[in-house]
Amino acid sequence: MSQRFDVILKSGTVVNQDGEGIRDIGIANGRIAELGALGAASAADVIDCKGLHILPGVMDTQVHFREPGLTHKEDLETGSRSAVMGGVTAVFEMPNTAPLTVTEAEFTNKVKLGHHRMHCDFAFFIGGTRENVKDLPQLERAPGCAGVKVFIGSSTGSLLVEDDESLRRIFEVIRRRAAFHAEDEYRLNDRKGLRVEGDARSHPVWRDETAALMATQRLVKLAHETGKRIHVLHVSTREEIEFLRDHKDVATCEATPHHLTLAAPECYERLGTLAQMNPPVRSADHREGIWRGVEQGIVDVLGSDHAPHTLEEKAKTYPASPSGMTGVQTLVPVMLDHVNAGRLSLARFVDLTSAGPARIFNVGCKGRIAAGYDADLTIVDLKRSETIANEWIASRAGWTPYHGMRVTGWPVGTFVRGKRVMWQGELLTPSTGEPVRFVETLKP
Repeated sequence: MSQRFDVILKSGTVVNQDGEGIRDIGIANGRIAELGALGAASAADVIDCKGLHILPGVMDTQVHFREPGLTHKEDLETGSRSAVMGGVTAVFEMPNTAPLTVTEAEFTNKVKLGHHRMHCDFAFFIGGTRENVKDLPQLERAPGCAGVKVFIGSSTGSLLVEDDESLRRIFEVIRRRAAFHAEDEYRLNDRKGLRVEGDARSHPVWRDETAALMATQRLVKLAHETGKRIHVLHVSTREEIEFLRDHKDVATCEATPHHLTLAAPECYERLGTLAQMNPPVRSADHREGIWRGVEQGIVDVLGSDHAPHTLEEKAKTYPASPSGMTGVQTLVPVMLDHVNAGRLSLARFVDLTSAGPARIFNVGCKGRIAAGYDADLTIVDLKRSETIANEWIASRAGWTPYHGMRVTGWPVGTFVRGKRVMWQGELLTPSTGEPVRFVETLKP
């Protein structure tokens, strides 16, 4: 009797922990049921993937979808639509909303807002503050929680814990790996006078590489002293990479496509405030330092830091202009272009976007193409050349800093738990997003 599946993906090049090879994938009940030659099997939906590469579903572990409170820029539905249009199957969303995601009620409300309204699977970080320290051990174990996120340098929103005493209190109570925006607030305040009105090129002068390194060094020191694990978000300097290389026992780190692709001063001269991010895009030598971190295995994950603002907001005169850009939809094509250019292998891209997130955040049943795992798949055409354009961006913000950029390598299919959500640029399936499961949030 022949096997029967819900979906069979035929003849695609599967990229996984055991290398690349042409295989069929049988999907049943939202999970991968069988790998191999399935010529004798049948399915309600058989999809020819010849000439395409099938990757474990890409997880973007840093996005800001602005809901609740800032939904004129983005919301959970539009942000997740942008994600799946770009081949992303799960996102980890940040707590700097209005109100802040710092209480059980706000966290529970966010999960409710995302459930079967988001197009991809999702997790939410809980914001760490001075006021909610006693609640963090319970909050960080809530189903769907990616962990605690702390800003030790101010950025969009009002979340800020800048002093070591308060940070130590947070470190002492948490059990999971916590994520940090690492810029030293004291140095940022001291250097505000270096901002030049109307000149975004002064942004990385104000928020300089020393501010980033100082904050990262402080975090590593606290992690060692308290025996806790940290995740340094959006590393932007060569010096941080060199420092973190020697502290991988307690620290993982993230790189972003914009820090690997753009460089100052050219990006500010060309894009103005559209290139304004926290921490800033810096000079080419820092970009090369981050690439070295990718090449040497120091960087653990890629995150887009998708942080949309409207074009009207971004058009304000610097420094009144807000920091942030869209990125979740362009993560895959921009990085595949780097793959085609020889900057990293396809296997390393998979490591950074699926295996890496699963490893450092202890994600259950995602991050690999393996029997029993969720059928989260990112299907790409490595040979397809396209021009990224604002018109393609599904984010409510409707723009990208990569408008007009020609790339080789393109996402053509997004499967979330066995459902074909996006195929060849079309959204096919109603939103069915569910919370990501974490080993450390499984209840006894």
